[in-house]
Amino acid sequence: MSAIASEEYPIATEATAEGSDIVLSVRGVTVGFGDKIVLQNLDLDVHSGEVLGFVGGSGMGKSVLMRAILGLTPKRAGTISVFGHDLSTATEKERKTIERRWGVLFQQGALFSSLTVKQNIQVPMREHLKLSPQLMDELATLKLELVGLPQDSADKLPSELSGGMIKRASLARALALDPDLVFLDEPTSGLDPIGAAAFDTLIGNLSSTLGLTVYMVTHDLDSLHSICDRIAVLGNKRVLAIGTLDDMMKNDDPWIKEYFRGQRALRRV
Repeated sequence: MSAIASEEYPIATEATAEGSDIVLSVRGVTVGFGDKIVLQNLDLDVHSGEVLGFVGGSGMGKSVLMRAILGLTPKRAGTISVFGHDLSTATEKERKTIERRWGVLFQQGALFSSLTVKQNIQVPMREHLKLSPQLMDELATLKLELVGLPQDSADKLPSELSGGMIKRASLARALALDPDLVFLDEPTSGLDPIGAAAFDTLIGNLSSTLGLTVYMVTHDLDSLHSICDRIAVLGNKRVLAIGTLDDMMKNDDPWIKEYFRGQRALRRV
């Protein structure tokens, strides 16, 4: 459990409350914009310590679900529970504690352009904790080391970084509060094959060494093959299938079959 949880902010998990290892539970969630329904009656569970890859066609709503879980996009129906707490009924104190235990890497990094890398990493610390400037500097240095960035990047602006470095800096910020759950939105998009493979390795190593639960929205077949324990497939506004890569390879749903066993997929074999 993260050091952020305390007696002041007690928090139950479904593992302790119900004897399961479910960190994130989505039940009957519906999300829409105007007359358009993007997700309808969607169910999904994410287990403690796993790397879950969430895939689907472009515009299907992969990122929409992640934003709904984070509370950035309103849902019309259903429940979302994180660490055993229904986010709709959680108190403000419970919500703050839950948010301290997750980290987020958005697709384009979403770093503040006017802040240095070090200052970006320290944003969650300033928001949630009361730490001295010296301690925040030391923690930011540790996070840079954790994601494999050189120390001289600390005082650079995002505009001075390469695409791969922006991804790593964003990941360092996501890890700023030592989270238990990390959300990654297309973490390897825009990276060359070597950079993407290195980032996959980094995520896999961090997950295993830190015991992170990782929810990863992706379309990258290499990521699915190399680091995902399970894969959830979004289609027809719900989760069509969930299981291991072997399960996906055996699935006869037309879209899943084309995605995992189509011509483009076969080129990587």
